[in-house]
Amino acid sequence: MTAPVRILVVDDEPHVRNSLAAWFREDGYDVSVAESGRDALATLAREGTNILLVDIKMPGMDGLELQRKVRELAPDATVIIMTAYASVETAVQALKEGAYDYIVKPFDPEAVSRLVRKAAERYSLLAENRALRERLADASPALVTSGSPAMARVIELVDQVAPTDTNVLITGESGTGKELVAHLMHARSTRRFGPFVVENCGALAEGVLESELFGHERGAFTGAVGRHRGKLEMADEGTLFLDEIGDVPSRVQVDLLRVLQERTLKRVGGNETIRVDFRLVTATHRDLEAEVAAGRFRDDFFFRINVFQIALPPLRERTEDIPALAEHFLARFATQMNRRIAGFAPGAMDALLAYPWPGNVRELANAIERAMVLCRGDRIEASHFPFGAPPVAADRSLVAVEAAHIRQVLAACSFNVAQAARELDIDRVTLYNKMKKYGIERP
Repeated sequence: MTAPVRILVVDDEPHVRNSLAAWFREDGYDVSVAESGRDALATLAREGTNILLVDIKMPGMDGLELQRKVRELAPDATVIIMTAYASVETAVQALKEGAYDYIVKPFDPEAVSRLVRKAAERYSLLAENRALRERLADASPALVTSGSPAMARVIELVDQVAPTDTNVLITGESGTGKELVAHLMHARSTRRFGPFVVENCGALAEGVLESELFGHERGAFTGAVGRHRGKLEMADEGTLFLDEIGDVPSRVQVDLLRVLQERTLKRVGGNETIRVDFRLVTATHRDLEAEVAAGRFRDDFFFRINVFQIALPPLRERTEDIPALAEHFLARFATQMNRRIAGFAPGAMDALLAYPWPGNVRELANAIERAMVLCRGDRIEASHFPFGAPPVAADRSLVAVEAAHIRQVLAACSFNVAQAARELDIDRVTLYNKMKKYGIERP
């Protein structure tokens, strides 16, 4: 899940709320209980919650009234109504007023767990989509308002392919904004009201990646204590974005290819055939054609995902965008840090324009943020950038060049050693040894 899920059980019967709390804690959720509507509102205000299970019949404030107050205080919270058979009509009224679902006493523990798991997955997707929308709006100058012909062409291609269900492959160096372009494509598509589901395929081992993509059934492997819906299933009627697709193992490529051809899947350890309908967008910083030629990537899978390709230019090839991007990030971080910065001092922008930006837009954002931290006046100086004050006599030795390059890549990756090692095409142990050799430390 993208964020921890908090559950609040509201029931005036102690054995009901305590039994439910025990079940949900076994499933790994953070659970609180309340014996009345008033206690529930106090807990909501004090701790916050994502999912509420509310008894429809309680002394004082009943479930319907509590639901209405929850919608005022926490409109994003999910309410599940608990009812006896005699009160089902009232539960239906709760659904009309926005409840997610209802369950009837006495409870089937497995059915309750499934319902709460679906509600938790819904919450996680909504939270992830909200965060992505905020990132997209925040990064719009890097995409939509870019003044360079190269980025104008990217936006033109996005507008052409967005209304279709064509599989799209986004290529480009790390930090160029591939995920933001994918989300922009989703936002301009006919699936924009469906989920936008993201998976970074380069960050997971093969077995974990398979479970994350396809899901698994309870008992499918050690540690599989419950059913888990995979990202392919969660993306139904929306867009699935698979980042670092070039890192997907061959066996998983075969399984993904079968899903793309048949539009069905089976969870790990399961026999049920599940139909899925999603639009696939993938991204990579690798040269997949070269990977195919070298036998490291399946050609049939490559042809399936590479129906329409969008190549993002590196920042060094669109330097005319740097001033507007720098001003955008300056304003953003000034707001976040509650700082008043008038702008860039003479020479600072020249330093930004002269730098090659191996980490692209991501590195530019990091550089501006770092400069904001160092700045004690009202303007950003060239000396506030790690590359802004070059030495009087540049050391051109191989050792110095290698050390400088490693520093640049680490800075572009926000000192994520695993990511930097992939960018440098070396293993992490080698990178750690070189960092020690050159005295490179995390900031």
